[in-house]
Amino acid sequence: MSATQALARFCASLEGTALPERVRTKVRDLLLDHVAVALGGARLPSSEAAYQLLVTMGVVQSPRTGRSSDRPGATLLGRGERAEAAWASLVNGVAAHGLEMDDVENRSSLHPGVAVLPAALALAEQLAAPIDDFYAAVVAGYELTLRIGAALNPASAYARGFHPTALCGTFGATAASARLLGLSAEQTAEALGIAGSMAAGSLAYLDDGAWTKRLHPGWSAHAGITAARLAAAGFRGPQEIFSGRYGFLHAYSDAGLPEELQPPVGTEDFAILRVSLKPYACCRYMHGPIDCLLAIRRQHAPDPHHIRRVRCGVLSAGRGLVADPIEAKRRPGNVVDAQFSMPFGAAVALITGQAGLSAFSETWLQHPEIRALMQRVDCESDPELDRYYPTEWRATASVEMDDGQVFRASVRYPLGDPENPLSEDQLADRFHELAAAVIEEDARREALIRHLRHLDQLRHFSWSNLL
Repeated sequence: MSATQALARFCASLEGTALPERVRTKVRDLLLDHVAVALGGARLPSSEAAYQLLVTMGVVQSPRTGRSSDRPGATLLGRGERAEAAWASLVNGVAAHGLEMDDVENRSSLHPGVAVLPAALALAEQLAAPIDDFYAAVVAGYELTLRIGAALNPASAYARGFHPTALCGTFGATAASARLLGLSAEQTAEALGIAGSMAAGSLAYLDDGAWTKRLHPGWSAHAGITAARLAAAGFRGPQEIFSGRYGFLHAYSDAGLPEELQPPVGTEDFAILRVSLKPYACCRYMHGPIDCLLAIRRQHAPDPHHIRRVRCGVLSAGRGLVADPIEAKRRPGNVVDAQFSMPFGAAVALITGQAGLSAFSETWLQHPEIRALMQRVDCESDPELDRYYPTEWRATASVEMDDGQVFRASVRYPLGDPENPLSEDQLADRFHELAAAVIEEDARREALIRHLRHLDQLRHFSWSNLL
C-alpha cells in the first residue's frame, strides 16, 4: 500500500466516536483558539479585500437568504453573512491568519488549523454534518497536514522559498473535506492527488510585508474543498502524489522524509496532540526568545536606555524568517514586517512587557524607543539549540547593560507548547481579547465560549445565532 493509499484509508475510516476524549478535548481547544483569531482578524484590511472579492462575485448571502433550501451557505466569521462553503473558507482562512496568532506545530513548522478548520467549519455547517463527523474531519485534516509537513522537512522547504503551511495545509483541508463528504478511501486518494496540483505558497512576502501569507491558508481551505468535490464527481488525480518520481516531496523539498508519511499508530500517536497555541502575535520562531526576555524584564527590570546589547538565540531553521538580513529586520516597514522581526519582538517585549496583539501595532512600530533599541539587537545561532530541533524549539536571550551586567535566560518549551500549555483561563482571556474586535458584549463572548466547549451536546454543527 502506497503512502497516499494508507493516509486516504485512515481518513475514510476515522470515526469521531472512536476518538479518545483527550483528542476530542484538543479539538475543542483548537477550535476555540481558531474562532478567536478568525474573529480578531475579520476586520483587517487584508480580510476586507478578500471579503470584497466575494461581494464582487455576487456570492455573499444575506442572513435572511443564507439558509434557504436552494442556497445553503456557511458563515463568514465576524460578518453575519454567508457564502458557499468553498468561498466562505477562503475569507475565513485569510482572516484567521492575519494576526499571526493561530496554532502551530514544531516538527512540521507550520500552522495546521488555519487551513483545516476553515474548510471543516464551512463544509460541516453547509452540510449540517453530525458533530462526530466534524470531529473526525478535523482530526483527519490535522493528521495529514502535520505528517506531510514532517515528511516535507520544513527547513528544506523554507530554504527553497516555500511556505509549508500553504503546501501541506492544502492536503489537510482536502482530507477534512473528503471525510465530511463521506468519500471512500479510493476517492480520498484521488482527492489528495488532485490537491497536489493546487498546493502552492511563496515566501516572497518576507521581502516587502505583502499580504500573500494571509492568503495561503484561505486558498488551501478553498482548494481542499474543491479537490474533494472534484474527486466525488469522478475526477481523477495521480495515485501516488507524495513519493512518486514527480511527487510532492520531490517537487518541494531537497531532503524529504517519506518515512514520516504514516498514519497514527494507536491513540497516543495522534499528531494533533503536539499542536501549540500562540500567546504572541508574531512568528513562532520569535516566541522562545520573547519568553526569555519577558522573564529577564520581570526579574531584573533593565532600563532600556542603559541596555548596551540584546542577544537572541534563535533556531537556524527560522533565521531566514525572523533574523536575516539583520539590518532589514532592525527596520521593519509595517506590522507584517514586525511580525517577522526578532529585533522588534525583542524591543517591544523589553519596553512594554507585552508581545500580544496590542504590542504588534503601528503605534509601537513607530515608537522612537522601540526603533532605537532594535538597532542594538543581535540574533545568534547555536548548535546546542539546533540539536533538539524540531522536537523542541529551545531559545536563549541575554541583555547586556552599560555597567557591564549581563542578564540571561533560556527556555526549553515556549509558552503555548503542549509541554508548557496555556491554561483554560488563559485561553478564555485570549478569546475575549481577540473576539472583542467584532463581538463587543462580554455575555455574547461568554456564550460563544460555552457553545464551543460543549460541542458534544450538539447533534449537528451550528453557530446557533451566536455570531
